[in-house]
Parts: sequence; C-alpha cells; structure tokens
Amino acid sequence: MMTIFEGLHNSYVLANGVRTHYSWAGTEGPAVILLHGAGPGACGAAGWRLMLPALAKAGFRAYAVDQLSMGFTDARPHAWPVNGHQSLVDHVHDFIEALCLDEVSLVGNSQGAYVAAKYAIDHPEKVNKVVYIGSNTIYQAMQEVPERKLRSFLEVIGYDYTEESLRKFMYRNSSEDVVIPEELIQLRHQAATRPGIKESNQAFDAYLARMNEEPKLWDRYCIKDAFPKLKIPGLFIWGNQDAVAPVETGYKLEKLLPNIKFEYIENCGHQAQTDQPEIVNQIVIDFLSVEKGQEVTAQ
Repeated sequence: MMTIFEGLHNSYVLANGVRTHYSWAGTEGPAVILLHGAGPGACGAAGWRLMLPALAKAGFRAYAVDQLSMGFTDARPHAWPVNGHQSLVDHVHDFIEALCLDEVSLVGNSQGAYVAAKYAIDHPEKVNKVVYIGSNTIYQAMQEVPERKLRSFLEVIGYDYTEESLRKFMYRNSSEDVVIPEELIQLRHQAATRPGIKESNQAFDAYLARMNEEPKLWDRYCIKDAFPKLKIPGLFIWGNQDAVAPVETGYKLEKLLPNIKFEYIENCGHQAQTDQPEIVNQIVIDFLSVEKGQEVTAQ
C-alpha cells in the first residue's frame, strides 16, 4: 500500500541518553541533517517527507531528526528542553555525534532554521553548508533586545491538543491550494498527544518566560553579532504567501544578512519544502552540490 511516507526509513539512536527518533533516506554520499519547525505534532517525517527521498536520489544521506518535545523522540523528564532553544541545539549536536558524522550540511525550516543557524555558530567545524527556510525565529533572534515578550507558540496559535485545533494550524501553515493528507494529520495528532509531550512543551515555555525576565538568557539566544559573521555558505528560501512568517520579514532579514543569498518562491506558504517540493528540492540539491570554493554568493 502506497503512503505519503513512501521511500522513508525510521530508526532510533541513543543521543546522550535521549532515545531519539529520526527518518532517513540514502546510504551513501554527504550527510544532510533536516530540522523541522515547531508546532503540534511536528516531526522529521512530517516536515521532510518530500525532500528526504529527493536528496537520497541526488546522492546524499539525509536524516530528519525529531527534536526534543516533538515527534516520537523521548519525552521523559530527562529529555525535556529545559534550556529552551539551546536544548534543541545541543540535542542536534548529540544526535550528530551519535551517528558518528564528521561533517554535515543542514536544512532547517522555521524554528528549525534557528536551530541550524545556532548549531553552525556553536560548531562551525562540523558544518559544510546551511539552507534556511522561512523563519520568524531567526529574525527574532537577530534583535539586540526582544521586540516583545516571548509567548508560548502553542498558546499563540490556539492549540489545545485536540485534532480540530491541529487541523486549523496545519491549514494555516500551508498555501491556500494545498490539501493536507489525512495520513499526515493523524500522524501529527498521534505525535502531539503522546505521554510526556505536553509537559515537555511546558518546560520549553517556562524557559521562554525566564528569557523575558533575565537579559543574560536572551544574550545566549541572540545571534545578532555571530550570524552575519558566519563564514559557512548559506541560502535562505522564503514563500511569498507565508502566513506564519510574512515575506516582509524575509526582506528585512535579507538586509541584515548580506552574505546569504535569498530565494523567494511563488504560491508557497510557510513550509516551502512541502508546498512547492519540486522547486525547493532542486534549489536545495543544486546549492548543496556546488563544490567548495564555487558557491554562489548574494548580489
């Protein structure tokens, strides 16, 4: 029976004590780590189901990890993201180390794009190239001080752990003409309602609340100085119809990041990789395939 996840494999690895679930495709070639965004039921398979097999066909080994508090990764207390976004970054590092990968390229969407950027800042020796896709989180973290108080993302979108609220979020997250497969909705609902996930989300949100009160925690999160100086080749992809991270945010970031090339995609929402998979897959493959020293830079 064909499914929307055809061509993907699923595995677990123990990453610094955290039983970590990931989806993968390809057994040879350079390694690529795919980092999904936030949102109820977010996971590697849901976010990257259309890019994983494309990367494998193009000669890459692609791994889409389920990040802390999301997907099917360990949600017991020792795996809660008690240090907010930095917990996610550190978990990605533990995952890469557990797979014994010496060098990787990264592709991140939304919050996952911030995780990719911060990982590259923290571990530049491990990273070959990075692709970022539509990210309010990166723009937020480029501010010297918070523009506004940080709030729980699930609270902002009105998610209450019901299937109905999940459906509303997923359709808001996509371009207008996209029909979301029922299989995907059910997978995400299953992931979002696993034991420990709600408490894990609350631990993440508690750290956001601390960031509102403790400037030193914002300093740890902020990438305003470090990101523009990052020498790792980068590419930013943005959907022109993004309702979550409006394209105007992309234009603002483009001015702050002159060394990163920006691509804007028509008829495309927040998850460019699933709204316009053929276009985005080709852009990513072309970028990752360019030899070092021949990268295209922003004009």
